[in-house]
Amino acid sequence: MEKILVIGSAGQIGSELTIALRKNYGEENVFATDIKQAPKDVVEGGPFQILDVMNEKNLIHFVIRNKITQVYHLAAVLSGNAEKLPLQAWDINMRSVLNVLDLGREIGLKKIFWPSSIAVFGPTTPRVNTPQLTVMEPSTVYGISKQAGERWCEYYFNKYGLDVRSIRYPGLISYKTEAGGGTTDYAVEIFFDAVKNKKYECFLKEDASLPMMFMPDAIDSTIKLMEADADKLTIRSSYNLGGISFNPAEIAAEVKKHIPDFQITYKPDFRQKIAESWPASIDDSVARKDWDCKYEYDLPKMTKVMLEEVSKKLNK
Repeated sequence: MEKILVIGSAGQIGSELTIALRKNYGEENVFATDIKQAPKDVVEGGPFQILDVMNEKNLIHFVIRNKITQVYHLAAVLSGNAEKLPLQAWDINMRSVLNVLDLGREIGLKKIFWPSSIAVFGPTTPRVNTPQLTVMEPSTVYGISKQAGERWCEYYFNKYGLDVRSIRYPGLISYKTEAGGGTTDYAVEIFFDAVKNKKYECFLKEDASLPMMFMPDAIDSTIKLMEADADKLTIRSSYNLGGISFNPAEIAAEVKKHIPDFQITYKPDFRQKIAESWPASIDDSVARKDWDCKYEYDLPKMTKVMLEEVSKKLNK
């Protein structure tokens, strides 16, 4: 029986991934941890404990005591917040992944999942249909830490045979958790503001196209990669994931189909420069070939579900 640890279970990905994993592996077999209190369904749906991944001794004791076999390490300082505290963000993002990788090597974990991001790409990267293997040169602290993390994941696989798997997530959109300081967070905020106020002030320009993904597709892709046959995986740094590419004007147009009097205005801030250094669309053909990656949601289908679910949430 697998015993799974989710680090960062209070976050946007971790909160929903924990619930999905518990459905697949049993509530008692998926241990959720974070440095802060997680959502109610995570805390009450199975074992939960406050745990700091930066505390290496406590982490090792927890893993050994609970006979953990797999770790999903999702804790990180995201792009927008990382630019405000660059050295602190670098320290947290890098030391935490090295703690987990070294733990995996020492005790022989079966598998580790660690998320990378489109932030690994930079202004010299081909912006349209960005290839799996290409020039990176990230220009943000978050992107630099993710690129370094990819290299460490591949190193631990090649050097120690540690089964580390990773996805370069595009911007993630969810109605279950509020935005958390990322450059793509406008695509979450817009739905909440549309339902509450019928207007939204966007921190990116109207034509700032970025790859995005609805959270159910991200969760399905993550679990599918982790359950794939190791012999079929050709990438041990991190897989490109494409999702849906759109800009703020396009998502606003979809919202207006449901809320005709919705209005959007634009006031770009420092995140616009970050967005301009990232891809507009992603080539994920390697993930499709290696582990049959596919998505259920396009922009219209996602918009409909987001507005319905955000309305329910706010009406509570």
